[in-house]
Amino acid sequence: MQESTESSPDSFKLGQRVHSANDPSRIGTVKYVGPVQGYPGTWVGVDWDNGEGKHDGSVNGVRYFQAKSERSGSFVRTQNLSPGISFLEALHIRYKGESTKEEEDEMYVLSASNKRVSVEFVGKEKIQDKLSRFEELKGASLPYMGVSTPGNPSDISSLVPNLKELDLTGNLISEWKDVGAMCEQLPGLTALNLSHNLMSQNITGLLQLKNIRVLVLNNTGIKWTQVEELNHLLPVIEELHLMGNGISTIKSTSSSIVQEFGSLRLLNLEDNSITEWNEILKLSLLRSLEQLHLNKNSLKHIFYPDTDTMQNLLTGSESNVQMPFQNLRCLLLGGNNIEDLASIDSLNAFPKLVDIRLSENPIADTGRGGIPRFVLIARLSKVEILNGSEVSRRERKDSEIRYVRLVMSKLHDNPDEIKEHPRFAELKAYHGIEDERPSVATSGPQKMASGLLSVNLKCVAASIGEKPLLTKKLPATTTVGKLKILCESFFKLKSIKPKLFLQEEGSPLPSLLDDEMATLMDVGIGNESTILIDEES
Repeated sequence: MQESTESSPDSFKLGQRVHSANDPSRIGTVKYVGPVQGYPGTWVGVDWDNGEGKHDGSVNGVRYFQAKSERSGSFVRTQNLSPGISFLEALHIRYKGESTKEEEDEMYVLSASNKRVSVEFVGKEKIQDKLSRFEELKGASLPYMGVSTPGNPSDISSLVPNLKELDLTGNLISEWKDVGAMCEQLPGLTALNLSHNLMSQNITGLLQLKNIRVLVLNNTGIKWTQVEELNHLLPVIEELHLMGNGISTIKSTSSSIVQEFGSLRLLNLEDNSITEWNEILKLSLLRSLEQLHLNKNSLKHIFYPDTDTMQNLLTGSESNVQMPFQNLRCLLLGGNNIEDLASIDSLNAFPKLVDIRLSENPIADTGRGGIPRFVLIARLSKVEILNGSEVSRRERKDSEIRYVRLVMSKLHDNPDEIKEHPRFAELKAYHGIEDERPSVATSGPQKMASGLLSVNLKCVAASIGEKPLLTKKLPATTTVGKLKILCESFFKLKSIKPKLFLQEEGSPLPSLLDDEMATLMDVGIGNESTILIDEES
């Protein structure tokens, strides 16, 4: 790099966000500026976000700074770092600049003879011309461009007066006052994405964001105390995304429960560190909340709060308790540690809950002793979307009937089992399913026939080739191990060890049937179920 473009040591200060001069996506925080013993000149000590450095801030036994991990720190010459550019500069580069030779070189496809054929975009000039007319720009995407400052605020409103959506993911912004300066000049801005910008814990200086309806603060280091401060600055906020911030508690300084954010419809707390459901209950009085995303936390148990629980959460003048989660329609709980049936059954108490995600929890993982999809549907009386798949009327009916018959088969050996199935009597009566009444005169064949299931068998083993679908009537008491032996005979599998999967409607992937002692009824196989026969790898 030429001398005239080098950054001087004065360009960097402690705590400043910087990126590698040759890679705007390689971002870190300045932790030291000065000499390093044994090496000439001035050095900048950087703690890199991605953890890819050389040491922990000490060299040859001398500590200069403390990095967050053993190898996330390194010393860099000033000319190899960039303090970033302004928002205005980034706009010009992104929407006014021509494609570089490097970018154009990457625009190719491979021919049949493996030669590069350049790609020319039809209408490219027209698109670039439209984008370059800033006054028409309604959405700007500036990810990983090294934006660190707003630039001259007065120029922003005149340059992009109609901007409504702004994506600043992965830049160098850290001060809230800079965010406020940009938003103040963009009165039409309604959606702002600041993900992967390490934001200051001090929100002082941020003006009210009067028109922001969607704010994305994923991986910004924000804590709930700052979220509460933002409440008063976001009067019309509808969506708030807070993924990956290590949030473990919902601490409210003004109350024991969160009652602000009157217009908030969606709150995204995925990929955080929440372990206790009592923390989530502090959000139960958000009156407009319709969607709550809690995937990838560490929740083990959930429940719907009763009046006493709510009274214990509330203090003083807050005794007038409204219905908890009164408008919640979508609750995403995938990737937690939920393993008890009581948590599943409690979801029926949420007054409007119809969209639920439970995948990647022990209770929903049949490979870890969890229950299959049809049992979840039967136990969840109002669910319309489960794990992202719609529950049709037919699937609900089939699931509920299969569930009732499964419970009935278990009650013969253990009458107390009924205590574990709160919807059993209701569903049994609703679908008109009668108890089995064995007849002395026709005990053998009739009893066996009453327990037969019509099952579709489909061979998908690659080494065997396509086989016609088989439909067989099998006793519900047939074990998975016995079915494997039967499949070897049905499909004439020689020297091939079969592996069975249950393909369920609405489930994106088939479920492995690996418990050879379990019966067809135990694993949720009912009439017209489809079983896939594959081969052991």
